[in-house]
Amino acid sequence: MSDPQAPEPEAETAPESSVISEQPIRQVQRDGVNYTLLGTAHVSRASAEAVEEMASSGDYDVVAVELCQTRFDALRGERDWKDLDLYKIIRQGKAGLVMANLALSAYQRRIAEQFGIEPGAEMRAAARIAAEKDIPLQLVDRDLAVTLRRSYASVPWYKRFYMMTGLLLGVVSSDEIDEESIEKLKEGDILESTFTEFAQHSPALYEALITERDRYMAAGLREQNADRKEGNVLVVVGAGHLDGLAKHLEGSHEEPEQLRNELSVIPPRAKWPKLIPWLIMILVLVGFYLGFSKSPELGWKLVYFWVAINGGLAALGALIARAHPLTILSAVVAAPLTSLNPTIAAGMVTGLVESYLRKPKVSDLENLRDDVTSLKGWFKNPATRILLVFFLSNVGSSIGTYVAGFKIFGALS
Repeated sequence: MSDPQAPEPEAETAPESSVISEQPIRQVQRDGVNYTLLGTAHVSRASAEAVEEMASSGDYDVVAVELCQTRFDALRGERDWKDLDLYKIIRQGKAGLVMANLALSAYQRRIAEQFGIEPGAEMRAAARIAAEKDIPLQLVDRDLAVTLRRSYASVPWYKRFYMMTGLLLGVVSSDEIDEESIEKLKEGDILESTFTEFAQHSPALYEALITERDRYMAAGLREQNADRKEGNVLVVVGAGHLDGLAKHLEGSHEEPEQLRNELSVIPPRAKWPKLIPWLIMILVLVGFYLGFSKSPELGWKLVYFWVAINGGLAALGALIARAHPLTILSAVVAAPLTSLNPTIAAGMVTGLVESYLRKPKVSDLENLRDDVTSLKGWFKNPATRILLVFFLSNVGSSIGTYVAGFKIFGALS
């Protein structure tokens, strides 16, 4: 029989769940607000579960996530490529951007298939719980386009082609994503892991891609919670940002709005690269003039070199992309002319011709999500084949311009 005088046993505090205890967490207090920084792995189911558990606990007044509006909109619904108007995209000069977006989508799809979880599941869970519990959701990351443009501008011009080509070839590879790549993803996100190799050897790129975003997010948290004065904010970020964000959130004394504005400025492009196409045009025309001045036979020989080499290599690029025969013929005709007109590229002509002759069906656009995960799929799907025609005929024409130019001046000497 129990003793009626015995004291009531104290209520036991529920132990922290193992899934939460395994996640890196930092506690920072700034201006009276308590920030709980939860470092997550963007391809980890455990991280998504930890986010869901903490956001649902009722301990937080605000949930903040490492997202900008663009990435948040993409997370809310799977990107629909069915309305893709390639003819319009090529005319507007956005084909390269679309290729990069498709390549990154392919990388995400491969991860999802290999590991059974969509990258960004923890961010999606944070947004969903915040909506269900009517908790304010704060988007604190810098706009994706600004980050890409500042990162691109931080790399010397001669490394940009290598960097972008490596990105495209890497994400369409048929090989499984190895353990080392996944570990890198656990420390950052799709964008960061894609450029990790380059960032390690380029302090300027690392600054734009990682450090600037740490500072930007810290300023965003301070700015969006300036009137709160107290309360608890759950901040969900990739583990790779955890230490930097904690450092800048705790110790920065810069004015938040001014800092965010400074870190959103797009550096002006150097003007001298724009002069190169015009210089090439002038040199080639001067070569023709000198050739005809010596003799009509030499002049026409130089014209033949220009047309055959430039047009031939552009046509070869289109052929490799499995373009329509008429598109290949258009490359032969267009490349020698567009190379003398800096305002238009051969790929724009071939891409438009291919999109007219082989306009993708709705079913082709619906299959994009699957086809872009392999190099074979890029060549098979008419939509991505148009982009390849655009890209490869441009590459062929660019190579042809320099080869033909040296050939012309070699014949004049």
